[in-house]
Amino acid sequence: MSVRDTLDKLENMVVGASHFPFTEKTLINDNELIHYVDELRNDLPKELNRADEIMRNREQILEDARKEAEQIKRDAKEYAERITDENEIVQQAKEKAKTILQQTQQQEREIMERTQQNATQLQNDADAYANQVFEQLIAHVTGTFQGVRQAEQGLQQALNVLQQAKAQMNQQAARQAQQAAAVTAASATQLAEQQENE
Repeated sequence: MSVRDTLDKLENMVVGASHFPFTEKTLINDNELIHYVDELRNDLPKELNRADEIMRNREQILEDARKEAEQIKRDAKEYAERITDENEIVQQAKEKAKTILQQTQQQEREIMERTQQNATQLQNDADAYANQVFEQLIAHVTGTFQGVRQAEQGLQQALNVLQQAKAQMNQQAARQAQQAAAVTAASATQLAEQQENE
């Protein structure tokens, strides 16, 4: 069962609850309420794991793109190194190899740009999804339990857990974004040095 399903149950419980006559108070089964709070505690780690999986996929895409770019460049260099004679045919072959190398370098840049864009989009999607889940949880829990005195202690604990989990998720996303930026910068520096040496 997902967090959204549990929230829907909480909302339906409150909407369908009986009201005390001539008051704004609502009569809610405290056992059922505590049960839903426990479900939220159990389901929340699953939502966090899903966000972690998105981040792991982002890292794999970056790694695959780097390997593909390196292989393309190695193939182009090996082709150029096989051309050793100084006759006209060889000179034409060198020009062709140079063109291929330039094309591969352009392809490498395009692959890295697309990969970085995809990685950024994945990270943004993960952050947006996690924040949306947390905001909805906090909003629903706050609005739903506002008038329920019997579950006040359980509500406070649930809110604390949600806020701590949100902070941890944001910290983890920030660290992974910094690591990805550092890896991309290192790859770009290494590529520039290799091109200068050539």
